[in-house]
Amino acid sequence: MLFKYVLRFLKNTKGQDLIEYALMAGFVALAAGAIMPGISTDLSTIFSKVSSTMSNAAAS
Repeated sequence: MLFKYVLRFLKNTKGQDLIEYALMAGFVALAAGAIMPGISTDLSTIFSKVSSTMSNAAAS
């Protein structure tokens, strides 16, 4: 019985796509920052704004 629950948990892929897209966006941003140093400050500002917005949304 416990085995069935473990298998069901391992097969559950809800939300997996969103995480994969977020990771890919992060990797692309990291690569762009490494290739073009002038963009790294802009990317840092964008990620800081996104982080603070998500923190505020989570606190509400």
